[in-house]
Amino acid sequence: MNRKAPAERVRSALEEQAGADLARSMPTGYQRLGRVLLLRLPEALRPHFGTIGRAWVRELRVGAVLRYRGAMAGELRVPDVELIAGSGTEAEVREHGVRYRLDAARVMFAAGNRTERQRIGKLVRSGEQVVDLFAGIGYFALPAALEGRAARVYACEKNPVSFEYLVVNVRVNGLGERVMPVPGDNLSVDLPLGVADRVLMGYLPSSIPWLPRALSLLRPAGGTLHVHLVEGTRGGVDAAHSRVRQHLGRLGARVGDSSAREVKPYGPGRLHAVVDVYVRPPEATSRAMPERPGP
Repeated sequence: MNRKAPAERVRSALEEQAGADLARSMPTGYQRLGRVLLLRLPEALRPHFGTIGRAWVRELRVGAVLRYRGAMAGELRVPDVELIAGSGTEAEVREHGVRYRLDAARVMFAAGNRTERQRIGKLVRSGEQVVDLFAGIGYFALPAALEGRAARVYACEKNPVSFEYLVVNVRVNGLGERVMPVPGDNLSVDLPLGVADRVLMGYLPSSIPWLPRALSLLRPAGGTLHVHLVEGTRGGVDAAHSRVRQHLGRLGARVGDSSAREVKPYGPGRLHAVVDVYVRPPEATSRAMPERPGP
């Protein structure tokens, strides 16, 4: 006899309390971050959030269940969630040999970026100098150092909560000698100019405004930028690719080999793309501090 999937058993528990119609309206998808589960539930189910949350705790033996209330908030990408069952929202995610500790109620963790995190670890070459302008809790900086064997990764992070976990994650992964957490605004913090082999730019909806800063960090002989942005599905990765190359050209950079790929869907009619581009910065850019990007 086939046992029902966990989501079907949760629906059965909801049906007993709320009836079949409401039970059918419950989405079955979820994101699991270690001991914490994150759900998207319609507001119509609010009177039954407790029942749903407790059922998921029983089925998956998680410690806490969070429900998304809305989109990530503001520049610092703070999740908008509420606790509907259990307690404690700290968790540890293990992925491709990397340990990420975080508070799922206070910082984001995009499961859809898993392949991109792994890819960066494979692209980085042993001995490289890397700058991550939007490090978060170490999403790309940790794979760059752990699997890529970068000699040094400067990991910039403005969100104080994310920075706190970045420091923890550097320690628990044994990378204290090679990953340097840098707190504060990536435009004003002290970073070595003209030394980077690679700059990671994992900010959405677009990291294009930070291209001048990234160019100032690259070696004069050139290096690789990984530029993240959101693009419409109609133009797709080709449009993202063209947009990045055009911006770099307008900045006076010498653009070399480049490619673009889709990281994940990003809502209706949009996708998250990343453009990898080898570029040689103009001499003036490598010495100047760029101005702050506009809104």
